[in-house]
Amino acid sequence: MNCTHVYEVRPRKDRRGFDLISDALRFGRLWYGEPNAVDNAIGSAKFYSMSHNAVIRVFDANGNLSKTHEYAGDIPEL
Repeated sequence: MNCTHVYEVRPRKDRRGFDLISDALRFGRLWYGEPNAVDNAIGSAKFYSMSHNAVIRVFDANGNLSKTHEYAGDIPEL
């Protein structure tokens, strides 16, 4: 069974960073407020989907899709 997780990286309404949003996240959305917030949110989405394929959609402040990343889940060998 091949499951694909879908993540969205959206600017916060209060303009204080970005939210990583997905049904795959156990506790809801995650907030990123540091200077590399978008890159860190994408990295987290890849980490949480380590064993699954993922589609990561990045939206701009107007709600428009600005980037799409596709990640083929890969479990590293121990």
